[in-house]
Amino acid sequence: MSSQLSKQDLYESVKTLVESDASRIHLGQHKLYTLFSVAFQYMLFKSTKEAGAYIIRVQDAKLAQKLARKSKDESTRKFLTQLQIPRKIKYGKSTFYLDFFNIASWNITRDLNPANIKGSLIVRDTSEESPAKQIMALQAEAAMNEAILEGHEEAKVDIPELPEDFYFTHLVDASPKNILIAFDEVMEEGLLNEYNFEAINFPFIKKEIQKTISGVTISKDLDWDAIDE
Repeated sequence: MSSQLSKQDLYESVKTLVESDASRIHLGQHKLYTLFSVAFQYMLFKSTKEAGAYIIRVQDAKLAQKLARKSKDESTRKFLTQLQIPRKIKYGKSTFYLDFFNIASWNITRDLNPANIKGSLIVRDTSEESPAKQIMALQAEAAMNEAILEGHEEAKVDIPELPEDFYFTHLVDASPKNILIAFDEVMEEGLLNEYNFEAINFPFIKKEIQKTISGVTISKDLDWDAIDE
C-alpha cells in the first residue's frame, strides 16, 4: 500500500482527537483515506474506554469499499473489510455498525437504544446529488412496488419529504460524540455552524496547492517543483 500513514503521524493525530473536548469534530482536509484512518482508529480507541454502539455512516457502499481498500493503515483496512458484509461486528465490549446515507440501510441501526450509542463517524465524499433526494427516490420506488403487489397500480403514493440533511442530523442528534469527514464545499450551507462542529487540521497533511494554467485552475496535492520540465 503506497503512502502508508506513519505510526507516529497516526499516533499524534489520534492523540489530538482524544485530547479534544469537542463533542462534534469536522475533518475537512483533502486527504479522505488518511482522515478516515485517523478517525476510525480514534473510534476504536474510544470504544475500549467507553463500551457501547459505534456507527460508521458512509455515503454509499461504493465509498465503503474504497475506504476498505485505500485507508492508510492496515488495521483500518482489515476491520472495515470484515465489517462490509454483516455491517455489524463486535470489538471487545463494543459493537460497530456500518450503514449508508440511504435510509433503507438503517435497518440495523434504527432500533438501537440511543443511550447505548457512544460515537459515530460520518463520511461524505461528493456533492453530486442531495442524499435526501436519493433516499426519497428509493422510498417512492419501494412504495410504488408495494402498491403494485397489492393490486393498487393507480393509487397515488405520498412520500414524506425528508430534510436535505437528514442523513446527517439524524445521527448527530443521536450520538454524543461525532466526527464528520467531508470537504467544506460538499456540505449544505450553514449546517456545520448550526451544530457547532469544531474543525481540526493535522499539520502533517500539506495544504492543497493550487496553480492556474491558461485560465484553468488545477487543485491537488502536487509538488510542482518536483516535476521535470
